[in-house]
Amino acid sequence: MDFDLQRVAFSDLPGWQADDPSPLLPALERCRRQVTEIKPHKTASLGISSDDLMPAYEAAGEARPQNADEARAFFEDNFIPFKIVRRDGKSGFVTAFFEPEVLVSATKDETFRFPFYRRPDDLIDIHDGNRPEGMDPYFAFGQSGDGAISEYPDRKAIEQGYLAGRGLEIAYAQSKTDVFFAHVQGAARLIYTDGAMKRVTYAAKTGHYFSATGKLLIERGKIEAANVSMQTIKQWLDDHPGEADEVLWHNRSFIFFREAEVDDTGLGPVAAAKVALEPGRSLAVDRLIHTFGVPFFISSDSLTSIEGGRPFRRLMLALDTGSAIVGPARGDIFTGSGDEAGRLAGAVRNEADFFILIPKAAAARYGHG
Repeated sequence: MDFDLQRVAFSDLPGWQADDPSPLLPALERCRRQVTEIKPHKTASLGISSDDLMPAYEAAGEARPQNADEARAFFEDNFIPFKIVRRDGKSGFVTAFFEPEVLVSATKDETFRFPFYRRPDDLIDIHDGNRPEGMDPYFAFGQSGDGAISEYPDRKAIEQGYLAGRGLEIAYAQSKTDVFFAHVQGAARLIYTDGAMKRVTYAAKTGHYFSATGKLLIERGKIEAANVSMQTIKQWLDDHPGEADEVLWHNRSFIFFREAEVDDTGLGPVAAAKVALEPGRSLAVDRLIHTFGVPFFISSDSLTSIEGGRPFRRLMLALDTGSAIVGPARGDIFTGSGDEAGRLAGAVRNEADFFILIPKAAAARYGHG
């Protein structure tokens, strides 16, 4: 590992006594239902398993905290905190994501003409057992056809009509950039013209590398690095329709969606952990290192926009992942759904300290009983 775990006390967590982690208890209960009734989460390289987390899951189902003190006491009783210390001396880093709300039509017309696509039937999962010789090991998806497996056509090919006529369209948006940012976020709430609301969430992708649009625009001198955010990127794309396609096509990765009902408007979409995201309390992590369902305390002096001017100090639950979320102390904060959540998420690019909460029964494996 290129990082160390340093045991600390809960009193060492900056702002711990001011945080109210009550929303995480029902989220832990949702994790318990997922791992017991459907499928345990895959144990990542750090080695914390769903079995290790089960005592805390079961305790969460029985706990009825009446206030923030009792909610914090639950975590103090069931976990031991460790600071994640990178051996290269660098700090951790957080960004944020949200669930956009997009006005759509079920049918295509002159106004609504940019589709959200379902997963094509010729897109297959790639693994070591079927990966063609010479294919980049990054690719987790590919195209199956004529008895061979190859790279799937990329964003440019799809947006130029590769999938047309196959009946894969879920709905149509008015703006290509709205669809693109739903791709970046991995989910969206679709608001239909008749007032109906549905949710789409990630189903698969073409497999190509993700390429950051903001970074490209900075390199080309289109946006100042100090001003880059989701809002400024979207504004530039909307203001330069003649250049937007070429910029978007630079990101060859293309996302396919599946439809889902909005069962609870207070929760986010069901993400990689197959558990509905808790707004403001869910974290995307590197799934190769960290197992879903593990709590993290995130502390950032510079991130003040989410907490109304105060430093961000919050206990969160690892429930998602992402192509750009790589490393032991790298996280993506889910801010919620809609425009305000998007405003909060758009400017988050901050250094942060990461503390992982390891179940007490498993802590001995990390040198501490």
